[in-house]
Amino acid sequence: MFMVERVGTRMIREEKGQSLTEFALVLPLLLLLVCGVMDFGRIMYGYVHLEMAAQETVRLGGLRKTDAEMTAFARNYINLGTPDKLRITISPTDASRKSGQYVKVKLEYPMGYITPVISRFFPNLIITADSTIRVE
Repeated sequence: MFMVERVGTRMIREEKGQSLTEFALVLPLLLLLVCGVMDFGRIMYGYVHLEMAAQETVRLGGLRKTDAEMTAFARNYINLGTPDKLRITISPTDASRKSGQYVKVKLEYPMGYITPVISRFFPNLIITADSTIRVE
């Protein structure tokens, strides 16, 4: 509520608390923006990390390692959270891989959002990375 005083022919308004009210209106938008930037950074980090893991894992396939060794390496390499959520697809399998063929590794990992509004309306984002190399 504004308090009005009359000083001479001018009126002076008391504006105490106006800045606090404006801050209270802007704060939720500011927090959503900060959380959105953090989500974007986490997802980009996850994608780059998964891409590097796919390249390193497929390199083992090129050196004639077994699928079990490649899977164990990928699960140990991933540093995004729970390694059990990582889905690994290797084709062709180690039983049918021959020298000169190409081996492909595909990694998928679900990432959740930390922004409250986005996490309610959108499901977890599944980050995918793959890499191919020739078997020696």
